[in-house]
Amino acid sequence: MKTLFLNFMIAATLIACTSTAPQFDLAAAKKEIETANRALSDYMAKGDSVALASAYSTDGALMLNNMPAVKGKENLITLWGSFINAGMGGLELTTIEVWGDENYITEEGLIVIKAKDGTQLDRGKYLVLWKKENGKWKLHRDISNSDLPLVTP
Repeated sequence: MKTLFLNFMIAATLIACTSTAPQFDLAAAKKEIETANRALSDYMAKGDSVALASAYSTDGALMLNNMPAVKGKENLITLWGSFINAGMGGLELTTIEVWGDENYITEEGLIVIKAKDGTQLDRGKYLVLWKKENGKWKLHRDISNSDLPLVTP
C-alpha cells in the first residue's frame, strides 16, 4: 500500500510540474507583425492618417529625426496627415529580426518612403517596440532614421 501511495504521489508531482500552458510562438508573432506592416503600407497608399494613428498603442509614440516625439492619437493623425498632404504616398517595411515575449516584441527593419507617384523620398532603418493591446500587436515606440546623407546648405 505504501508503494502504491508513493507511486501515486510521484506521478501527481510530475503531472503538476509539467507545464500545459501554451508556449509563446515568436515565429507566429513575427507573421502578425508583418501583416500589421502590410496594413500600414495600405493605409499610407490610401492616405488614411486615422488608420495609421490607430495602429499605435494607447500610449504609443512616433520618434523621428529633428522633432520631438509625437504622442496621442490626435497628434499622430495630424502628423501622418501632414506627411500625406506633403506628398508621401508609400511605405515599404521589411522586417529583419524580431525578439521578445507575449507582451512586447522589438522589431528591426528597413523602410523605404515613397511619394504618391512612386518616387523614392527616403530609405533607412527602424526599430519598433510592439505592445500587445486588446489581443493585437500595436506600435508602442516607433523610431527610424535615414540612410541618406544629410543635406547641408
